[in-house]
Amino acid sequence: MEEFDNKERREDIFSRAIRAGKRTYFFDVKATRADEYYLTITESKRRFNNEHGKFYYEKHKLFLYKEDFDKFSQGLKDVIDFIETGKEPVIEEKTKNDEHADIEFDDLTSDTDTKEDTD
Repeated sequence: MEEFDNKERREDIFSRAIRAGKRTYFFDVKATRADEYYLTITESKRRFNNEHGKFYYEKHKLFLYKEDFDKFSQGLKDVIDFIETGKEPVIEEKTKNDEHADIEFDDLTSDTDTKEDTD
């Protein structure tokens, strides 16, 4: 079983940890089986479990693949610029193949999620 676990884990190629108040962000470069690099971004927050009287770390992870880097970085730049200036970025006319769109979180739920909510 240990051999299986070691094969499934992806070793870090490069890592950077950023401490920001009560949170730590980890940027880890890993490789797929085909040796293609991808990025994992992990947010880690230290929490206290009152029931057990111990601290634990709550983690949230995002996987970002190379083919999405440009779109992700542009979207991140747009929202950072908006936060810093209060002005919406000028977005050039969208092309037919452009995947940039105004999406609401409610749009991301599947039909099964909606069905379960109504049952």
